[in-house]
Amino acid sequence: MNNCREKANCAVVGINWGDEGKGRMVDLLTERYDIVVRYQGGGNAGHTVINDKGKFALHLLPSGIFRDGVVNVLGNGVALDPENLCNEIDDLKSKGVAVTPSNLKISERASLLMPWHRKLDELEEMRLADKKFGSTKQGIAPFYSDKFQKKTILAGELFDKEKFLGHVKDILEWKNLTLKGVYGAEPYTLKNAEEWLEKYGERIKPYICDTSAFFDKAVKEGKNILFEAQLGTLRDIDFGIHPYTTSSNTLAAYAPIGAGIPYVKVDDVVGVVKAYSTCVGEGPFVGEMSGEEAEKLRDAGLEYGAKTGRPRRVGPLDIVATRYGVKMQGATEIAITKLDVLSYMDMIPVCVRYEVEGTETDDFPFPSKLAAAKPVIEYFKGWHEDISSVRRYEDLPKAAKDYINFVERSIGCFIKYVSVGAERDAIIIREVHQ
Repeated sequence: MNNCREKANCAVVGINWGDEGKGRMVDLLTERYDIVVRYQGGGNAGHTVINDKGKFALHLLPSGIFRDGVVNVLGNGVALDPENLCNEIDDLKSKGVAVTPSNLKISERASLLMPWHRKLDELEEMRLADKKFGSTKQGIAPFYSDKFQKKTILAGELFDKEKFLGHVKDILEWKNLTLKGVYGAEPYTLKNAEEWLEKYGERIKPYICDTSAFFDKAVKEGKNILFEAQLGTLRDIDFGIHPYTTSSNTLAAYAPIGAGIPYVKVDDVVGVVKAYSTCVGEGPFVGEMSGEEAEKLRDAGLEYGAKTGRPRRVGPLDIVATRYGVKMQGATEIAITKLDVLSYMDMIPVCVRYEVEGTETDDFPFPSKLAAAKPVIEYFKGWHEDISSVRRYEDLPKAAKDYINFVERSIGCFIKYVSVGAERDAIIIREVHQ
């Protein structure tokens, strides 16, 4: 397969709000990679993968788990939720997918997402009421807050029960002040933690190791590494639509740090863009569709969250947001997914600019100005053909090629991959000269 360069490290990242189809692309591209590593985020979003083994919604496990011979790593930057991870491993094993210490490794430096993180997430969303951030209530924000306050437990601590419980006791003295004093909730006890340790902590211990030593050896042997991101540019804690972001850095530049190999270079960045826009959660979404128009697109694309089942907000492809995402990710090539979904449309809308304070702009605005931004829409002729079986770019309808060429020119990055279906082989790989 002609994908990322020979003997190169590659990051697969989301260009927009997330839900672009990164898992689908990682599953495809891992054919020529030795290692796939998740470097940030937790179980709060899903990567849907369809291949010869079936249909899967992954939340923590890297999408390379389906490829024989590929080693999958959960890096130190991940919000490691042992409960969710155990459930995910059980689900895959029940469907015949092997998950062993040989093909899954967890960094001993990854911090553990504990049950009280999910509880605090839920309590805070309830307190915010109509000002909520749209959290999936998986404990991500409380987890990262605790991590940067140095109030988390590292995965490697699971190997010493006495010290682990001593550390938990100290943290709970502090954490219960918030649970009881701020929210009036029931406190967590050391007994709760001990039960959790036996049920989930013990089960993940075989996978925990010094992944830095593993990576050192792999780099010396010239192994290829694929970095898998969660969510997209606009959910990045620093450069996203603050405060409606996740609590980690979703950018490719962070990949080596969150993976545990900060000295490694990312050579190629595959930015994944959906052929239209979707968004799960709260926050500004400039081109958002509503009513019957939105329902048709949502149903055509089966746009419901892989983690929550929530209907995704939908809209036309947003050139302003996509161009910004390409720049912030340092994308070297683009994969556009779900092009086949647009086949039902007579005319395809695209948000080409924003109107902000009465002036049209090509630039992505500062977050506080996004709520007042209005989309400037242009329409492109549809193709009304089933393109799901097309495998060569030249065989696409002219209108579909015109659409892709317009997007490519507008965002300033080569669209190398065109996905026309969810299955692994439903892909068109373009050559630069086309």
